[in-house]
Amino acid sequence: MKGSRIRHSIQLSVSDLAVTEAFYAGILELPVQRSFTPSGAPDHILVDMGGIALIFVEEADVARAHPLLEQRLGIFPHGIGVTFHFEVKDIEGISDAIMQEDMEILYPLEIKPYGIKEMWCFDPDGYLVVLDEPVEISAAGRVVKKSEPI
Repeated sequence: MKGSRIRHSIQLSVSDLAVTEAFYAGILELPVQRSFTPSGAPDHILVDMGGIALIFVEEADVARAHPLLEQRLGIFPHGIGVTFHFEVKDIEGISDAIMQEDMEILYPLEIKPYGIKEMWCFDPDGYLVVLDEPVEISAAGRVVKKSEPI
């Protein structure tokens, strides 16, 4: 990561990097980058959030690189106490994809009175993900379609 514009990162362990990549890149359509790692270095994916990066690494690779952490990695399930908030486009399509994949939804898609569509779900490793998409609300309290005047 030296030389990149990312100044801060958060590394998270996951069970299966391909499944994590399919969720964040495929379903959420976030800017996921696959690592180009030197031989022997753990493979990872990176989500650049504009100065802060989320780095996902397989738990087995973390345990191999840091044997002292192996026992702790197995004590607690992934995702405990971690919540990600992402602004997305086409939240209805994302909601449909999450339901088709039979993923766990904490709060289904809902239009909030403060001008967002929001849903809460869990990623494949149990990390809580809050998704929102801004919408325009008319004075009458209904969602304004792009072609409608407010």
